[in-house]
Amino acid sequence: MFVRSLRNGLYRGLIPCLVLLFSAAQVLSQGATGGAPPQANSPSETIAIDPAAPTRPFPHYWERMFGSGRAILSLRESYRRDLREVKGATNFEYVRFHAILHDEVGVYDEDARGNPVYNFSYVDQIYDGLLENGVRPYVELSFMPRKLAAAQTLHPFWYKPIVSPPKDWEKWGDLVSHFAQHLVDRYGVDEVSQWYFEIWNEPNIDFWAGEPKEETYYRLYDAAARAIKRVSPRLRVGGPSTAQAAWVDRFIRHCEQNHVPVDFVSTHVYGNDSSKDVFGTDERIPRTQMVCRAVRKVHDQVAESALPQLPLIWSEYNASYKNEPDVTDAVFMGPWLADTIRQCDGLVDMLSYWAFSDVFEEQGVIKQPFYGGYGLIAEGGLPKPAFNAFKLLHRLGSQRVTVDSDATLVTRRSDGGWEIAVWNLFLPEETGRPKSVTLEFKGAAPARRALVYRLDTTHGSLLATYEAMGRPVSPSAQQLTALRKAAEIPPPEAIAVEHGRLTLTLPAQGLALVELR
Repeated sequence: MFVRSLRNGLYRGLIPCLVLLFSAAQVLSQGATGGAPPQANSPSETIAIDPAAPTRPFPHYWERMFGSGRAILSLRESYRRDLREVKGATNFEYVRFHAILHDEVGVYDEDARGNPVYNFSYVDQIYDGLLENGVRPYVELSFMPRKLAAAQTLHPFWYKPIVSPPKDWEKWGDLVSHFAQHLVDRYGVDEVSQWYFEIWNEPNIDFWAGEPKEETYYRLYDAAARAIKRVSPRLRVGGPSTAQAAWVDRFIRHCEQNHVPVDFVSTHVYGNDSSKDVFGTDERIPRTQMVCRAVRKVHDQVAESALPQLPLIWSEYNASYKNEPDVTDAVFMGPWLADTIRQCDGLVDMLSYWAFSDVFEEQGVIKQPFYGGYGLIAEGGLPKPAFNAFKLLHRLGSQRVTVDSDATLVTRRSDGGWEIAVWNLFLPEETGRPKSVTLEFKGAAPARRALVYRLDTTHGSLLATYEAMGRPVSPSAQQLTALRKAAEIPPPEAIAVEHGRLTLTLPAQGLALVELR
């Protein structure tokens, strides 16, 4: 079992030679057949839906923010193109990335006498680019500039961030205050007060070299939080931005007891984190449950704390912290995302998927399009099934209707229309079977027919086409065009709603979005 810190160290420092598991034969064996009847031995489920049932708010908390590769990458046109694609599909509001203080951004220097010299030229270009594309920064303050670091302690990432504490704590606070003041001067306090300032990244593992880790992180946080609030009390600051859902209860207690500003709390978890790391237990928690069990743990810690109204922002998550093509590149992500949204509803203010694009260099320069990267869009602007999952789930309504099913989200739109997500989820290592799902409306059905959008191995997935091409490492322009075409979600199929019932067949790892107007 890999320990969680390997995601951020040796493991993510190497790109394994992974074999893609997307064979054409597999695609054909699991492909959807529209409304065709299921096999005789396939499972089935009937879901009773009451059109008169009460509803509750269903904010789209899962698509408000996405993570991305480090700050300097946002100056690339490929990054901004992918950002626009995801913005168009989800209308997301915030983006988070590491390393705004890395030396390659050029923020901090010192003159011959050791006096700080600040340069915000690249910072301005980075944030201007986000704002021009309709996305605000979620500012992660990291990592330590070389001339401010107490030691040249490098993280194993390809771009070698420095994870040392500062050599001078007063200079650290001055850097943060000058940084925040510059942003307010450039963009105005009304704008910057809508951003978030998160202090550091995952200080409980190898992103922070202070010893002891927790106590020295609090010193880092306290100096930064107070510096930000000196610029304006309207600016929002929080942490601890830990891996493995760690420290949040103690962090809140520290801030409350020491009168340190805190406006939100944040943490991370991945679907294949271990229960030992997250809960201190030896149980085996499948990746279909880990994220939301961790979210509930931290949600309850906040609710039981001295500051129970603090917003909870989950500023990183995914189904895997490894490079697993049969997970993050695969159609598995469709039902996994839908089920994660179902489980985490009501427990978290923002759930930020890591990451929106494979314009991403933590492991080095990308060597092939599909290697298990974290992005929704692969190299060359190729939308993965996960991108189409977000695109479909964006259609869900703003009110949720309670139903007795762990594989369904029933929602209503403000115009009275119904949007229903249904799925057939299996773990990647399992052999799945098709599933028959019947939506049974009590009383009069909302419509006489439904439009059904599908995501599975033969709908909205380019993987079979990529396999048929021989898995080219560097697809030609013509191949890229064909792959983008194959990635498009097909037009919806119209299915009759007869006697208040609608029956679908979902292949293994299939996701369907049912629309009734």
